[in-house]
Amino acid sequence: MTEFADKVVLVTGAAGALGQAVVEHFAARGAKLAQLDVVEIDNGHYCAVCDLTDTRSTASAVADVVAELGAIDVLANIAGGFKMGESVHETTAETWDFLMGLNAESVLNMARAVVPQMLTQGGGKIVNIGAGAGLSGIAQMGAYSASKSVVIRLTEAMASELRTQNINVNCILPSVIDTPRNRADMPEADFSKWVTPAAMAEVVGFLASGAATPIHGAAVPVTGLS
Repeated sequence: MTEFADKVVLVTGAAGALGQAVVEHFAARGAKLAQLDVVEIDNGHYCAVCDLTDTRSTASAVADVVAELGAIDVLANIAGGFKMGESVHETTAETWDFLMGLNAESVLNMARAVVPQMLTQGGGKIVNIGAGAGLSGIAQMGAYSASKSVVIRLTEAMASELRTQNINVNCILPSVIDTPRNRADMPEADFSKWVTPAAMAEVVGFLASGAATPIHGAAVPVTGLS
């Protein structure tokens, strides 16, 4: 399939299970892939190592992508992190900074680096990964819920700001994704009810496609049967 032939698709968090599935999805459809992560990825696609929580590191990595592959058509903000177990009043600065940095600040830094270029080229698609937990506060998950709520609010604000300039910004709200890490953490769960990374990648691909052009600021629940 060549739906994204010659389109430059930038995927953050590309080394993770979902990131890998998103890379494979777009690669199978003809895209030119750029991968951003804190580790080097050796899979035949362009990779830039950077710290997504650092503005300068992110800007430098994005500049390298554009120099190597050309203007970015699709930004898939897949990078994120999860941690729970602390009550709000017990939340450490380390936990707060980790979750806000990886889940929220990474999205902001990528927006700073990519949106000006999309405005110059006349359009683009941005897909963020929120979470169902971002819709309401959950016990022992206050910091995580707050960080994912920020992703949803940033998505809505960006969509309002950019919709008239041919840039679509939407986000996905997964529940539990069927990854090796989640299986190890929840060995007694019914994995068949979880959403696979490949299925999640299909939703990312749809929101990045021409079929999603009328959609702005959506927060799409992707929960499978969980």
